Amino acid sequence: MNRRRPFSVAKSMTTARIYGPAKNAMRSIAQTKSWVLDFEQASPKAIEPLMGWTSSADVRQQVRLRFDSRAEAIAYCEQNGLAYRVFEPNPPKRIVQAYADNFAYNAREPWTH
Repeated sequence: MNRRRPFSVAKSMTTARIYGPAKNAMRSIAQTKSWVLDFEQASPKAIEPLMGWTSSADVRQQVRLRFDSRAEAIAYCEQNGLAYRVFEPNPPKRIVQAYADNFAYNAREPWTH
């Protein structure tokens, strides 16, 4: 009986990246706490000579899986024998500033119209 896994483990298998996606700048709501698994580029992209399009024979670049937690993404990689790296999300840098600071006397740049 031939059982196939979704991704066959091969020596040329690229590393999977697990990361928390950044917040979308166009939306004000909080990003869901999802984690993304995608694959690093295995071979360089080639330029098609006639039209100039870039192409790649690596189909794994098109795969993007979403998980509810980091542990689920890691468990998926270990279950399927995938090499993986986890990238922790960077916390956003918040600058706490009052509206009155825009008009402060000791501001770096004077307020003008």
